[in-house]
Amino acid sequence: MEWYMALLFGVVQGLTEFLPVSSSGHLQILNELFHCGTGEESLLFTVVVHAATVCSTIVAFRREIFALLAGLFRFKWNAETEYVAKIVISMIPIMVVGLFFKDYVEELFGSGIFVVGCALLVTAVLLAFAYYAKPRQKESISFKDALVIGISQAIAVIPGLSRSGTTISTGLLLGDKKEQVARFSFLMVLIPILGEAFLELIGGEMGTMAIPVTSLIIGFISAFVTGYAACRWMVNIVQRGKLIYFAYYCLVVGAIIVIANW
Repeated sequence: MEWYMALLFGVVQGLTEFLPVSSSGHLQILNELFHCGTGEESLLFTVVVHAATVCSTIVAFRREIFALLAGLFRFKWNAETEYVAKIVISMIPIMVVGLFFKDYVEELFGSGIFVVGCALLVTAVLLAFAYYAKPRQKESISFKDALVIGISQAIAVIPGLSRSGTTISTGLLLGDKKEQVARFSFLMVLIPILGEAFLELIGGEMGTMAIPVTSLIIGFISAFVTGYAACRWMVNIVQRGKLIYFAYYCLVVGAIIVIANW
C-alpha cells in the first residue's frame, strides 16, 4: 500500500468511525474503487487504523474515562460503577455476535457493494426517525436502554449500517438525552473495537513486510487526527440535532450504489 492510499484510507476510517455514515461501508466502497482491500496487507492496516480510532476516543473522552476508572476503583457501588456496568451490559450482544455469528458477518462483508448500498438506505431511515422523534429527555440511560442500544450495535455489524448512527438513533428513540447517548455510544465501542482488532491480530496471517512502516504510520496518524476531530464534532452535531444532514447523505450514496448495482 502506497503512502497516499494509507492517508486516504486512514482519513476515511477516522471520519466515518464516528460520523453516522458507516466506516465499514465506506472502506468497502474504497476497496471497490481501488481494489486494495484483500490479503495480509489489508488485515494489518485494518488493525492499525482501528487502534488509532480507539486512541482518538480515549483522548477525546479522557476526563470521562479517568472519572469512570476512579469511581470503579473505589470498589463500591456508585454512579461511575453503575455507568461501567451499563457499558458492560451493552457489550453483551456484540460479544454474542462475535463468538457465534462471526462467519455469517464475514459472508456479509464478502457479499458485494449492493449490501452496503441497502444498509446505507436503512441508516438514512434510522437517522430520519431519530431526527423527527419527539424528545422525552430521560434523566439517565437505564440498564434496559443500555441493552437495547447494545443490540442495535450488534445489528450494525452489517457493512453500510452505521454503528454510531444506529446506536445514537436508538438511544434518541428510547428518549435518552442527546449528549448522554452520544457519550455512551462512543464509550461503549472502545472494548469491542479493541477486541475485534485483537482477534484479527491473532487470527490472521500478517507478514511484517506486507506493508511499509511509513504507510502504517501515516494511516495511524491520519485515522487518529480525523477520528479525534470527528468524535468531538459528532457530539456537537448530536447536541444540535443535525443528524438529518447525514440521513440525506446516506440516502444519496445508498441510492447511487443500489441503482448502479441493480
